[in-house]
Amino acid sequence: MGALQQVLVVDDGFRAVDHSLAADLAGLGYASVTASIEAFDDVLAVIARPAAVLLQMSTRRDAAYDRLAERLREQMKRGGIPVIDMDDALVRVGAPVDLKSRIGPYVLNEPDL
Repeated sequence: MGALQQVLVVDDGFRAVDHSLAADLAGLGYASVTASIEAFDDVLAVIARPAAVLLQMSTRRDAAYDRLAERLREQMKRGGIPVIDMDDALVRVGAPVDLKSRIGPYVLNEPDL
């Protein structure tokens, strides 16, 4: 049995009490770390290489957020780490099933280190 794959959840710091990607990931058997978009560089420096990054976008976006998100996407692309955009506006009943279908191919195909 391989080690649990870790996923980095990056958001704008706004975390709704009625929805948590970290809780959904845990329910699906994935380990995760959640960080604000401003702190993603610091977090990446201290955690193991994530199998994927979930970019949780809210409706509170601005130009600074968009610049940081684009920098994150480029940095992860260079490292071969997929970034999966998650739109808070699309959160609905059945979201964990949709999350599993979106993240499964990335995390499940990641080799054990």
